[in-house]
Amino acid sequence: MNLPFILDVALGLIFIYLILSLLASEIQELLTTVLQWRAEHLRRSIEILLAGDAQNSEKPEVIQLVNKIYGNPLIQSINQEAKGLLATLPRKATWVIGSFFSLFRKSNSRFRKETVFGDQKRSAPSYIGGENFANTFMDTLQLPTLVKKLTEIRLEKFKEERLDDIRQILIQLQVYINNQELSSEFATSIAADYRQLELEYNRIFDEFNKDKYDIYMAINRMRDSLDKYIDSFQTNIDNYADILDKPLRELKFLRKDIFEDADKAIVLGGLKPNINEIVKSIQKGSDIHDEVITAIQDKDSETYKKVKELIDILPDSVVDSIETMAKRAQIRAKSTEEGIILLRKEIENSFDSSMERAGGVYKRNAKGVAIIIGITLAITANADTFHIINRLSKDSLLREIIIDRATQIVPQRSNPSDINNIDPNEILKEVELPIGWTNANLQQQINGTKYRIHGLPVFSVLSMIAGWLVTGIAIAMGAPFWFDLLGKVMNVRNAGKKGKQSPKNQDD
Repeated sequence: MNLPFILDVALGLIFIYLILSLLASEIQELLTTVLQWRAEHLRRSIEILLAGDAQNSEKPEVIQLVNKIYGNPLIQSINQEAKGLLATLPRKATWVIGSFFSLFRKSNSRFRKETVFGDQKRSAPSYIGGENFANTFMDTLQLPTLVKKLTEIRLEKFKEERLDDIRQILIQLQVYINNQELSSEFATSIAADYRQLELEYNRIFDEFNKDKYDIYMAINRMRDSLDKYIDSFQTNIDNYADILDKPLRELKFLRKDIFEDADKAIVLGGLKPNINEIVKSIQKGSDIHDEVITAIQDKDSETYKKVKELIDILPDSVVDSIETMAKRAQIRAKSTEEGIILLRKEIENSFDSSMERAGGVYKRNAKGVAIIIGITLAITANADTFHIINRLSKDSLLREIIIDRATQIVPQRSNPSDINNIDPNEILKEVELPIGWTNANLQQQINGTKYRIHGLPVFSVLSMIAGWLVTGIAIAMGAPFWFDLLGKVMNVRNAGKKGKQSPKNQDD
């Protein structure tokens, strides 16, 4: 027994493993598609991420939250499906098969709404990017809406406080006017100017609610309106400047103290809530949450309904995780907008890390399924490794035919991804592999050893079972592994062959 002989037998065995691995890969891919293993594993991984652990991932509130995430248009747009009768028929067939197998899986159908993907959805994306999930998650949590509502609440409070400050100045002025018995026309004019200022402040607030003004524009417009009011007030008191100088000075001080700098006014009014305050708005029992709920309960029933429904199903683990990420984001954030961006990035990074771990779990599970498929295929095809080696070592013609077929595919496909283009039927033309349940193959296996117990080929049967197990494990290694190994063995086998020598240069 020499090295070329061993390499030829190894090539034949590797070639057969490659063919069987290609078939097993197709079977596993078909099962993955029909049963939507990738999509379902992704869904389960997201549930565990939000719940904090696998034990709490089946809680109704977690399932409902994930249903909302999967119902978001950003996620639905990822799950593109074919249209038309002919295109959807295969998909419907896989749904039926998948539904049949799902009956054997434990599922909380009350909250999943009959399917694992919720809301009676039959399919879901098998991959979600971290950025898509972060945007969807924040949209589902209503954080952008809560930011705007919290700003609206505080801007309205800021507006009322400024008007109240002016009103207090005017009340003192009115008392003085009454005591001094000044002209009633003067008092009427002062009151009319205040009502005009109040109308302008209310209009500015409405424009902000309609997204026509941002917070800086709203503050600047309030300042401009106050300037106009002070100018008008000063004009009205010209005839009484000596005795009414104090209210004018108080108004100017108010303007300078509050509106001299827009950023200062925003900070004083808390008009740009930080990221920690935003997160606390979804935390039941917090002051900010109560502030938001109380403010929108009567004024905005639609938003109140969405927020209330979300808060009721929001798991504590989610709130705690978001709060932790928000604290990290707040340290680096210089503004509300930057805080939102950093929080989104924190969620994205957390999702990517979790999905990386989930990917490892999926690969381990897939390897287990591959072993089961490999052993099943080995038994179905009666692919006994020990019998195959025995046949290859004794049949030189079989070795030559298999090596010839291997030579045809390896040089043409140097990239492992090229195995997807290999057609086993084309390769196996006129090749009778030492596998299968044919009478001739069975006789060779059973008569492979003369040792019997009471005339029964017990050792042959045990050898077949062991050979199936070895073949099944080899098939589970995957077609790319055997394709790569086949190329390496071919290179070793051909290394000893002498190529054409180039003519040596001769000196004249």
